[in-house]
Amino acid sequence: MAGIHITDIEAAINFWRGRRPSPDGVSLAPETRALAEVYALLVYHRESEADEATMPPKAYAAWKAWYDTTPDTPCIAICSTSQGDDICKGCGRSFDEVQHWPGMSPGEKRATWRRITLEASAWRFDRYAERAAENRGAAEPSVAGGQ
Repeated sequence: MAGIHITDIEAAINFWRGRRPSPDGVSLAPETRALAEVYALLVYHRESEADEATMPPKAYAAWKAWYDTTPDTPCIAICSTSQGDDICKGCGRSFDEVQHWPGMSPGEKRATWRRITLEASAWRFDRYAERAAENRGAAEPSVAGGQ
């Protein structure tokens, strides 16, 4: 299984803080608390990822609720892997990632999203950024955190 990056956990915390804010400025909603515990352990141990398979169930459920608000695929409908490229010029995924996407876990998909976002070399980040933004606007009603 893949690791869930600390930035995704932070985005999920912010998602839940917006959805269920603290009534008194001190107490946390159960989802925020579960995610905050994972976040604190990552910081304490100087880790950047939590193992998707061993994440506490309440924290994983809270993270997955945030994940479900993000776009599933980075595809912008310009797939050069179908033309023989090893890496898609449109979205930045490898041929293998494109082929296995439906069977990938949420953590594996987010790891791919993180990689292509950091590389920022795919057309979705420059040439066709408007198309990606249009797709994102239609697909994600309330995303907290960066893609």
